[in-house]
Amino acid sequence: MRVLVTRPRADAVNTVQRLTSRGVEALVEPILDIRFLPAPPIDLTAAQAFLVTSANGVRALAAATPERALPVFTVGDASAAAARDLGFASVRAAGGDVNDLADLVAAVLSPADGALIQAAPNVEAGDLSGLLTASGFEVRKVKLYESRAAESLSPELVEGLKTARIDAAMFFSPRTARTFVTLAEKAGVDDRLLPVTAYALSPAVAGALRTVEWRAVRVASRPEQKVLFAVFDADRAAGEI
Repeated sequence: MRVLVTRPRADAVNTVQRLTSRGVEALVEPILDIRFLPAPPIDLTAAQAFLVTSANGVRALAAATPERALPVFTVGDASAAAARDLGFASVRAAGGDVNDLADLVAAVLSPADGALIQAAPNVEAGDLSGLLTASGFEVRKVKLYESRAAESLSPELVEGLKTARIDAAMFFSPRTARTFVTLAEKAGVDDRLLPVTAYALSPAVAGALRTVEWRAVRVASRPEQKVLFAVFDADRAAGEI
């Protein structure tokens, strides 16, 4: 079995390890390339917490400041684990999407206790700062990293699709899913996705994939990699892939 992993390389490492431990071959095809941006010193005056929406955001934040004592609020468990690994002392995960993160912050923090520092990318999924500003918080958004979309699929992936050597594909963001579909159409292999089962981290990711035909599009019940792998494992056990 061969599974396509579309994550940026740093994020793909853990996904590949999970697949390899299951005896599954992984083909890594980063649809988005993550680059840290040069940034001035982050103003932490009267700040009460950091906000991050991805593991890449955590890595960019850690590179931009030595501060590790300020609490960190993350979207999911993967970004929370990355924050702990990088030395942040207090980390809480919303276990969902940007809306869940905004709800968590509003539930446990007070606008009167200081500003929130958001480690932001060049392209955001959702409007975290808008949600929290509406709740009375001051949000200082600092653009620390960017994601650049690939311009074409690799020859290895195109050949793998043409020869039906890709059994499944994993997608972790709507932008990645949309970009992949566009590049598959550009390469003339969008009609070769019918034998492939797509695994989507969320309904929004699945929606971006369903503009082309797949064998099936399977969706995690919660936007967490371990939940997505539970779906993948269940399909393998049932002989669906």
